Amino acid sequence: MRHSARTSIQVGIFRSRCGTVVADVSRSGAAMVEFALTLPLLLTIVLGTMETCTMLYLKQTLHIAAYEAARVSLVPKTTAAQVSYAAQSILTDRKVQGSSISISPVSFSTAAISSYITVTVTASSNSNFGVPLLFYKDKTITGSCSMMKEY
Repeated sequence: MRHSARTSIQVGIFRSRCGTVVADVSRSGAAMVEFALTLPLLLTIVLGTMETCTMLYLKQTLHIAAYEAARVSLVPKTTAAQVSYAAQSILTDRKVQGSSISISPVSFSTAAISSYITVTVTASSNSNFGVPLLFYKDKTITGSCSMMKEY
């Protein structure tokens, strides 16, 4: 008896006579539809992860800049320009754009001993990410540090 070519009307995967797994041709369209349905979700997850990591990096950079500026502000006879320069050098190294630095109290060099000096650094989320933002659009990210004057 001669064996003729078999055609499969089954849906899914079946085993051939030699034991290898063969995919049914009728499923190729279903795979394309499933891919088309899940692709937007996967892209949203990937872009959201990239955006969140970038914003965490920005927030950490702002905290580091504020910390370094607060340390400089505790040195005797330091000016506001020196404090701002300490923060700005960190921000420049890490390519942060659109930032602002504020020192409180403004007359920190004449502040009383045991008073706190606070440096706050802010930056816009829009100017620090390459593609249009989905989740952090139009947000202001802030980092601050307070240190006690001990001299």
